[in-house]
Amino acid sequence: MNLSEQLRLLRIEYEHEKTAFRQETELFGIGRKVRRGECWYPVAVGRQRYNALNRLVVPLSRTDETDIDHVFEHGRRVAFFSEDGVGRLHYLSFTALVSYASEDTMVVELDNEEQAARLAQTERLGVQLSFDETTYRLMFDALNRVASAKDGRLAELRDLFHGKARPAFSTSIPAPSLPWLNSSQQEAVGHVLRARDLMIVHGPPGTGKTTTMVEAVCEVLRREPQVMVCAQSNTAVDWISEQLSDRGVGVLRVGNPTRVNDKMLANTYERRFEAHPDYPQLWAIRRTIRTLQSTPRRQRTESYHQKISRLRERADELEVRIRQSLFDSCRVIACTLAGSASAVLMGQKYHTLFIDEAAQALEAACWIALQKCHRVILAGDHQQLPPTVKSPEAMRGGLARTLMETQAERHPEAVKLLTVQYRMNEELMRFSSDWFYGGRLVAAPEVRHRSLLDTLDTPLLWIESGSAEEFVAGSYGRINKAEAELTIRTLCDYAARIGIRRLVEERVDIGVISPYRAQVHYLRHLLKQERALRPLRAAITINTIDAFQGQERDVIIVSLVRANERGEIGFLGDLRRMNVAITRARTKLIILGDSPTLCRHRFYRELFSRCKHVEELAGSGQG
Repeated sequence: MNLSEQLRLLRIEYEHEKTAFRQETELFGIGRKVRRGECWYPVAVGRQRYNALNRLVVPLSRTDETDIDHVFEHGRRVAFFSEDGVGRLHYLSFTALVSYASEDTMVVELDNEEQAARLAQTERLGVQLSFDETTYRLMFDALNRVASAKDGRLAELRDLFHGKARPAFSTSIPAPSLPWLNSSQQEAVGHVLRARDLMIVHGPPGTGKTTTMVEAVCEVLRREPQVMVCAQSNTAVDWISEQLSDRGVGVLRVGNPTRVNDKMLANTYERRFEAHPDYPQLWAIRRTIRTLQSTPRRQRTESYHQKISRLRERADELEVRIRQSLFDSCRVIACTLAGSASAVLMGQKYHTLFIDEAAQALEAACWIALQKCHRVILAGDHQQLPPTVKSPEAMRGGLARTLMETQAERHPEAVKLLTVQYRMNEELMRFSSDWFYGGRLVAAPEVRHRSLLDTLDTPLLWIESGSAEEFVAGSYGRINKAEAELTIRTLCDYAARIGIRRLVEERVDIGVISPYRAQVHYLRHLLKQERALRPLRAAITINTIDAFQGQERDVIIVSLVRANERGEIGFLGDLRRMNVAITRARTKLIILGDSPTLCRHRFYRELFSRCKHVEELAGSGQG
């Protein structure tokens, strides 16, 4: 797909999402938005302040106790509303950017103090996601720049990805000696060092992709002064930043982290800016400027304007000096793909760009960061979850086909598959390896026979649910209450078999997964009511498949929900989503589903058959 077609499809997606957002805002009540994690109501407003970057911020906190996960994160735009007591919403005339978000608190960035005062004065205040024009604007701009590039490195990369050029590799760089890595990981790192344009690290579940990436970054830094590391999501950026920091690599995190801990916060540009020895002087100048700006206009003289001008000039000089000092003292610049367009990175160039979780990023988003680099290393797994595309037309046109996916097909010589996985025992791994990775994965010896039970256990189990699904009108999709109840009973039975006390003492963690939000919320409700599982509640996570990407648990239970006479399975037909679901478990995977519905699809038919085969082997003592 050429760049002009991508631009056309991206505009279709933009218009679709914009229209859908407006319709949802007009038609759906705040209750649904709250349940979807897209709205907090009511919220309390904290005290306004200016942050280290001289931006006016206000903290907001949700006041109702809830376990609903939210989707607010740094850089997302939000809108504000008040509720009049009878259900009617009145939207405020301005929006804000999320500067920081934790479980129950967020800090938003406003344009002026009048807006902050309006928030503080508004009764029954709520906040919800607003339509994000910014990221789309950055992607449109990136695609246009790439398409119009006449020469230079950007044009060369474009021709590599969309023309007839082939990636080049150096023959003079020896493979590094990294005996703590397995052979496929060492080969991948060596390939990174030799790549002149493009290299792809294909990391199936549990194969140590992040470990390989960290080693590759460290090896590149032996040869280059700085690299940029990006990912689509803040969570992915945080994870690799934390691993690099643990290795002693100086990381400057541009944009605020979602992994809220002291180590991550200490790496952020804003915190380091505040900690710089020149910052107190800059803060004092800015405070003086704000004080002077409060002078009534009729009292402002020519000397006033001259003084303001001199102070601003001095503040600009100090800010540039601090910024340069921060960049000079770090080795890795870490940010989201959209964050690479941050004003603090203006004019910055890097020889090597690493894009982690590249299989979850639209190609247009990758081009935002690609404008700053000479070569790129893509890492991820295009057999797991793809980017979210909401427009059916854009999806059919191929907008969700990522740069990693297309380049892995066009340039297989640039791909290195990691083949040794360290998460699942052999039986849990085998089906995913055969279906998605050509049977090329092997389980590391230390996990090959991993099990919670000393006696024979069945690592892979399908439990027939045999109950009909329902559609939750006005909410968010499908639910199967009988299957949910069976899921909790199954968890109770397995916990009793292992022993509650042992599970607690050995800190065994458990994940309960469903593709549908309605089922997730009903499962959470049932878990709260189940007294037998109360001692384990802190060790049990219930969430959607999408939310579990990148995570793992000792025990995973999957509730598939779909059960109907028509054999309709909806987005369970996206097999990459199911690859995520069935590869989260270390020792035990239990699948609950209606086989007459699901097994009309070849994938589920073969998965069901594999489960039954493993169960028979375990029953006969051959497992």
